[in-house]
Amino acid sequence: MRSPYQYVVLRCVPRVDREEFVNLGIVVYCQEQDYLAAACRVNDDRLRALWPDIDVHGVRSTLDFVAGVCSGQGDLGAAATGDLGTRFGFLKAPRSTVVQPGPVHGGITGDPAAELARLLDLLVP
Repeated sequence: MRSPYQYVVLRCVPRVDREEFVNLGIVVYCQEQDYLAAACRVNDDRLRALWPDIDVHGVRSTLDFVAGVCSGQGDLGAAATGDLGTRFGFLKAPRSTVVQPGPVHGGITGDPAAELARLLDLLVP
């Protein structure tokens, strides 16, 4: 069964004033297949090339939070307790923090998990 899905690229924007970013991960949401998941890849050297004083631990903690929201980890608060669409809505909302979602994109897939892996390889160095 092929189903529509949506995804966002998670970006690290260490200094908003410079408008530079590094892609860190992908969040994929497929309502028809009841799927919401994130995959991330952090390259410390690339982050530090943008901003030597970046809090890499803080970036990784934020990505752990995103994964917890996707999996419905209830101890993370309201963001992680709604239905999948509500949780994706929280994750795709623009923020002015160091880790930001890019624009929402979409596609059609028969396997959202494989699509997540494909997008991660394609878009996150």
